[in-house]
Amino acid sequence: MNVTAPIDHQILSDAADWFALLRSGQAGESDTLRWQQWLRQHPDHLRGWQMVERIEHQFSTASATHPVHAEATLKQARHNRIQRRSVITGLALAIGTGGLGWVSWRQTPLPTLLAGWGAQYRTGTGEIRAVTLADGSRLWLNTNSAIDTVLDGPQRQIHVRQGEVLIETGKADSRPLLVFTPQGQLQPLGTRFTVRRETDTTFLAVYDGAVEITNQARQKSVLHPRQQTRFSANALQPIHPADPARETWHKGILVADDIRLAALVDELGRYQHGYINLSPAVADLRVFGGFPLTNPQQALDMLASVLPIRVTRPLPGWTNIHPATP
Repeated sequence: MNVTAPIDHQILSDAADWFALLRSGQAGESDTLRWQQWLRQHPDHLRGWQMVERIEHQFSTASATHPVHAEATLKQARHNRIQRRSVITGLALAIGTGGLGWVSWRQTPLPTLLAGWGAQYRTGTGEIRAVTLADGSRLWLNTNSAIDTVLDGPQRQIHVRQGEVLIETGKADSRPLLVFTPQGQLQPLGTRFTVRRETDTTFLAVYDGAVEITNQARQKSVLHPRQQTRFSANALQPIHPADPARETWHKGILVADDIRLAALVDELGRYQHGYINLSPAVADLRVFGGFPLTNPQQALDMLASVLPIRVTRPLPGWTNIHPATP
């Protein structure tokens, strides 16, 4: 058996239900025996149980430290200049125990997390932050994002360390502005645009003005208003029409215009701690409307009121989405 294969949605749902029952204090001896029998029925049952355990542990840890305590800890860490080795050890432990349940940690390499930890401007999970720079540029940092700026040289620089940023360039400063990601650099010309750092690519959407891309291979492309693309260090992808709904996140709104439920759930998952277990039977449902990013659970309840789905929360930090029962 391939132990790395995804765990079935129903198994994960059952594991969460068992976990909720056994921690409720209301489980009897017969419940414990039935749970043990369930664990032995299939190796994936044990994998599902272990996954629920990991996510519940990480959610409890995050709930105790986020957002107020987490930010205070970060400030104290910067003040005391905690040694890099200690930070690496702590993050590696968190990621190692987080496993499958934590989307942002699972998809973010350790060096990126370290860069975000000490960045000049940063946001936590579910936080959206507006910043005005000394040159008049306005920035909005999306959830789990981090940037550094250099504004005192012959050119202005923004380094995207993690996540996504919406940039509205200051027009009073004549010095060139350059935006850097691991895949290359962007030079905007009096513009408004979004940059999102992904695993091996950079996503760019231009809403006003123009932005020139130069990747690490020195390939160039220019995007004009209402255009978007992705680029890697060695390749430029085709240019497509920009989705204006992509810009609304800085207002705390996720606009869905005929997208798959799975895509919307993936996006909502970036704004909360925990895990959303979506049934494949409803993953392809089409979604329309505006949903609050600052309250993903409310957004899911809104979806349940208009789609044939049922949302259950057997545990803190664990959400199941099933087909609605007839």
